[in-house]
Amino acid sequence: METYLPVIWAAIIGLAVAMYVILDGFDLGIGILFPFAETDRERDQMMNSVAPFWDGNETWLVLGGAGMMVAFPLAYSIILPALYLPVIIMLLALVFRGVAFEFRWIGVTSKPHWTFAFAAGSALAAFCQGLILGGMIEGIKVENRAFAGSAFDWATPFGVLCGLGLVAGYGLLGATWLVMKTEGRVAEHARTEAKLLLLAVLAFMAIVSLWTPLAFERIAVRWFSLPNILFFWWVPAATALVAFALWRWLETGHEVLPFLATIALFLLGYLGLLISNFPYLVLHADGNVGAAADHSRLHDFRLLDLRRKAARGRRLSLKIDASCLGNIPRLEATMRKIAPMVTTMSVALT
Repeated sequence: METYLPVIWAAIIGLAVAMYVILDGFDLGIGILFPFAETDRERDQMMNSVAPFWDGNETWLVLGGAGMMVAFPLAYSIILPALYLPVIIMLLALVFRGVAFEFRWIGVTSKPHWTFAFAAGSALAAFCQGLILGGMIEGIKVENRAFAGSAFDWATPFGVLCGLGLVAGYGLLGATWLVMKTEGRVAEHARTEAKLLLLAVLAFMAIVSLWTPLAFERIAVRWFSLPNILFFWWVPAATALVAFALWRWLETGHEVLPFLATIALFLLGYLGLLISNFPYLVLHADGNVGAAADHSRLHDFRLLDLRRKAARGRRLSLKIDASCLGNIPRLEATMRKIAPMVTTMSVALT
C-alpha cells in the first residue's frame, strides 16, 4: 500500500487541478469578458450568473497546492521558488477579483473602478496561470535536488503563449457559461464571443502542439515514437471532433451542450499535458528528469505516514518517515517563505 501512496496523491492533485481549471475557469472567463459588455446592466447579469458559485471554486486550488506540499515536498520546494513571482501575482490578482466582486454591488461612484479591478484581476490571474503552465512544461533548472535557476526563468515566449492561450480558454468557458445561464442580449453576445474565442483557442492549441515536440525531444518521443503513436492518435482527433461539435452547437442555438463541449476540450488538452509529462512532477531544464514519481524515489516524497497502533486506546500516532528526514530543513525553510502566500490565499477565499 505504501508504494501506491504517491500515485494516489498524484491522482488527487491532478483531480484538484482539473476541477479548479473547470470550475474557476468560467468565473475567470466572466471577468475576462467584462470589458466587452455594453452596459452595467449586462455586467450585473453576468455577475449574477456566477454569484452562487464563485467563492467556493478556489478551494480546489488550495487542495492542489497543499496536497503537493504534503505528498511531494521535494517537488514543492523546487517548483515554488522557480515560479514564485507568477504564483504571488496570481494570488494577488485573485484577491483583487474577490474584493471587486463584493464591493462592486455596493459601490456607486466607485463602481467603474471595481468593474476594472474585477476584469483586470480575472485576466491577470488567468495569464499568470498560463505562465506557470509554460514554466512547468519548459522545465526547471535543478542542481543537487534544489532550484538553481533565476527568478525570471518562466518569462519566455512559450510562457507568454501559454498565458494568452489560457486567457482565451477561460474566456471560452465563460462565454459558453453565459450561453447556458443567461438570456437576451447577454446570451446573444456570449454566443458570438464563444465562436471567436473557439477559433483563438484552437489556434493556440495548434501552436503549442507543434512547438512542444519541436522544442522538447522528450515530448516528440512520447507522442510520435512507436508504439506510442498508435495509442495516442485519438487525442488530437477527438479534440478536432469536439471543437467541430462545439461550433455546430453554437450555430444551431443549443444552450447546455456548448458548455459541456468546452469542458471536454479542456479535459482533452489536460490529458495531452499528462501524456507529455507523466509521471514527472519536475522536469530539469536540460531535459533530464528530477523529483519524479518513479519507484526509486517514491519514499522521498512521502512526508507523513499515519499508522493505527493496536496499543491501548487504539490511538492514532503521527509518524515521520525516516526517508524524509533529509528534506525537513528544506521544508521548514520553504514553509517560512510561503507563510505570506498562505495568508494571502486565506484572505482571497474569505
